[in-house]
Amino acid sequence: MNLIRNIAIIAHVDHGKTTLVDQLLRQSGTFRANQKVEERVMDSMDLEREKGITIRAKNAAFRYKNYHVNIVDTPGHADFGGEVERIMKMVDGVLLVVDSHDGPQAQTKFVLRKALENNASPIVVINKIDRENARPHKVLDMIFDLFVELNANDKQLDFPVIYASAKEGYAMKEIGDDSKSMEPLFEAIIQHIPPPPTTKDGFFRLLVSNLDYSDYLGRLAFGRIVSGRVAVGDMIVCIHKDGRRERANVTALFGHEGLDRVELKNAGAGDIIGLAGFEEVQIGETLSDSEERMPLEFVDIDPPTIQMNFLVNDSPLVGREGKLLTARHIRERLIRECRTNVSLSFEETDVAGIFTVSARGEMQIAILVEQMRREGFELLVSRPEVIYHQDENGELLEPYETLYVDVPNENLGDILQSLASRKAEIVNMDHQTSSVLLETMIPTRGLIGFESDLVNLTRGLGSMSHLFKEYGPFKGEIGSRNSGVLVAMESGISTAYALNNVQERGRLFIGPQEDVYEGMIVGENSRPDDLTVNPCKAKHLTNMRSQGDGKGIQLAPSLRMSLERALEYIAPDEFVEVTPKSLRLRKKLLGSTARKRALAKVS
Repeated sequence: MNLIRNIAIIAHVDHGKTTLVDQLLRQSGTFRANQKVEERVMDSMDLEREKGITIRAKNAAFRYKNYHVNIVDTPGHADFGGEVERIMKMVDGVLLVVDSHDGPQAQTKFVLRKALENNASPIVVINKIDRENARPHKVLDMIFDLFVELNANDKQLDFPVIYASAKEGYAMKEIGDDSKSMEPLFEAIIQHIPPPPTTKDGFFRLLVSNLDYSDYLGRLAFGRIVSGRVAVGDMIVCIHKDGRRERANVTALFGHEGLDRVELKNAGAGDIIGLAGFEEVQIGETLSDSEERMPLEFVDIDPPTIQMNFLVNDSPLVGREGKLLTARHIRERLIRECRTNVSLSFEETDVAGIFTVSARGEMQIAILVEQMRREGFELLVSRPEVIYHQDENGELLEPYETLYVDVPNENLGDILQSLASRKAEIVNMDHQTSSVLLETMIPTRGLIGFESDLVNLTRGLGSMSHLFKEYGPFKGEIGSRNSGVLVAMESGISTAYALNNVQERGRLFIGPQEDVYEGMIVGENSRPDDLTVNPCKAKHLTNMRSQGDGKGIQLAPSLRMSLERALEYIAPDEFVEVTPKSLRLRKKLLGSTARKRALAKVS
C-alpha cells in the first residue's frame, strides 16, 4: 500500500493538463517505443477532441520505479462538476496545472476548492513556461493568494512547485534548471503525495465514486478500496442510500495499466478498481463485506439548476437523416446516460414523447444532444429553463451563479449594460493592463445567452466562467431576445430569388436550395416582431425583358449556429430540431393560424 499513489489532475479548461498526462504516460514507459499514440490520448471522446475540453473523468495508471501511480483526469468546466466531486473521494493528492501566463481562472478555483475540502495534498504545476509572454513568478503569487482565499491549511499552503512545458516534455524545480524530461515531476509525486490512508479494519469497504456500463457485465462500480481485500467470486453487500442491504457475488474486477482496463483476480486497500456484480448500485453508495457495516460518508454534488425538454421529432422532414426517432429510442438513451452521469437526470412528462432532462448547465445537456445526433438520433429540444424551488414560506427561489468575466477595456460599458439587463450585481472589478476582470452574482436565468452577447460585443476577445453559488429570492422578469424571427409560410426548396427579397427584412439562417417547411425559422427579423416570409418563391418567367436582367443576385452569407448558440437563441415558443446532419430552428406550432390562436388565448 505504501507503493501506491492516487492523484487527480485538475485545471481550468485549456491549461494543458491532458497533454501533461500524455507526457507522464509516455516517459514512464507505459507506451511501447514503437507504439503509435494519438495526441491528448485521455480525451477519448470525439467531442472532447473537437472542443479541446475534458468532459468525462477518466482513469489511467503508470509505474515509476517500484511505485504504482493511479491518475485521474478531471473536467475543468463547472457544468461537469459532478465528475470532479466524485474523483476527490478516490485520491490523496492533486496536480494543480496552471497556465504560466493566464494564471488561475474561475474553474481552477472551483476544482481546487473541492480538492482542499477533501484534504488532498496539492502539487502546483506551472505549465507552458515556454510561452513568449510567460510570467511564472507572478502566476505563483496569484496561486498563493487563491490558496489563502480558499482557506487552505498551513500544510496545504506549503505546496511544492514544478515548472513545466507539457508540450515540450520537460519539468524543473526552479526556472533555469537544466532538464530534458518530466523526472522532477515524477519525484515530486512520490515525495509529496501520501500513500492511501491505512485503517485497522480488516474488512472490505469501498465508496462508489464512478460508474460505467458493460453490455456483457452490466453496471461497473469504480472507487478506491478503503480497507480490506476483495477477490472475484466473493460475496459482498451494497449498502444503498435508502438503507437497503443487497448481497451479490463479484463477477469481475478491473484495474488500470496505462490507459487500458485490465482484469484482476483480487485487490487490496488503496487500489482504485472497477467491480461488477450489482445491477442497481449508485454513486455514493458503500460496498462492504457484511450487512452490519456502516456506510461511508459521501458529500452530495451541486444540485441541477437547468432543465430542457427532449421531444420526438414531428417535423415534415423527419426520418430523412436519422434512424433513431421514437420515444422508446430517446428514453432508452437517456436511461443509459443517467447510469453513468450522476449530475444528469430525466423524468417522463404527462405528455407522451416529452422528457424533461435536468443538469448543472446548458453545456452539459448540449454535449449529450450532440452525442445523440452523432449516434443517429433525431429529436426536438426546447430552450433551457432554470429549476425553481420554494422556501418554507412559499416564496419562489431561483439559482444564482458567481460569474467571472474578463473584458477588454473598450467594451466594458457594453458588457456592464448587458449584465445590468440580466439582473447581475457587480461584486468586484479588477482593472488590469488592457482588460477588466469582473466578478458578479447573477441569476442562472441571466446566463442563458450571455456568452453569445459577450462574443459579439467583444469580437471574441472576452472570456467568462461561472460557478453555482446558492438559491436566492426570485429577481423578477429578465428580457429574452430583442429581435423577432423570419418564419417560413410554406414548404418547399428555398430559392436565391426569394431569399434576396427576404434578406431585406433581416439576417438569413439558410441559403438557396435548402429544404424548408412551414413554421421553420429562416432568419432573424431586424424588428422585434415575428414576420412570416416566403423563402421558396420562384421568379415567374415572362416574354418581356426586365431592366434587372443580367444582374447577379448578391446574398449575404447565412448565419450558421452551433448547437449551444441555437439553444440559447430560441424563444420559449420555439424548438431546435436536431438531426445527424442538420440543425434547424422552428416554431413549436408550425401553422401560422395555430400560432395566432395561441397568441390570442394568452392575450
